[in-house]
Amino acid sequence: MENIINHFNRYLPLEEEEKLALTSRLTERKIKRRQFLLQEGDVCKSFTYVQSGCFKMYGVDDKGVEHNLAFAVEDDWISDIGSLHKEQPSKLFIEAIEPSVVLQLSKGDLWYLYSNYPKFDRNFRVIIEDKYIELQDRLLQTVSATALNRYESFINQYPQLVNRLPSTQIASYLGVTPEFLSKIKNERFKK
Repeated sequence: MENIINHFNRYLPLEEEEKLALTSRLTERKIKRRQFLLQEGDVCKSFTYVQSGCFKMYGVDDKGVEHNLAFAVEDDWISDIGSLHKEQPSKLFIEAIEPSVVLQLSKGDLWYLYSNYPKFDRNFRVIIEDKYIELQDRLLQTVSATALNRYESFINQYPQLVNRLPSTQIASYLGVTPEFLSKIKNERFKK
């Protein structure tokens, strides 16, 4: 629980009572590689903090092709916020790429913390704002950047993932084929 306390302390440090309120509402889960936190059609019921491991969030198109939207590694959050907030079936999957340990906070417990401890409202607002900024940057890159520029941005955003993920996962995130990603890597290496 120390990691998540330190995570929150980077925003607004928590008092002992707030730490206890948080830790008493968290559920720790061990997740196997390729196990799902969320599947398409299910309603997302929690925010998930990654203590260890790696996850991908993706959708599948009509042709059965995966499109990676985001990755989450240690000291990061992952959730289908739309499904969680609206309590509607998700269009996404959240899957473990590696064996992982997560801490989950249900929507009801999250709202309890918001209502009773204002720091959590502020802390989660900043966390969600940061994720929104990432999404805006990713969307802008998707429509305006070259594949090479998108790959370089990926390296900057996820430096710890370049060697942890198979090229197929990175290619899906970038919206290119694994073969084209190989060309990009070779081009970058030559420079």
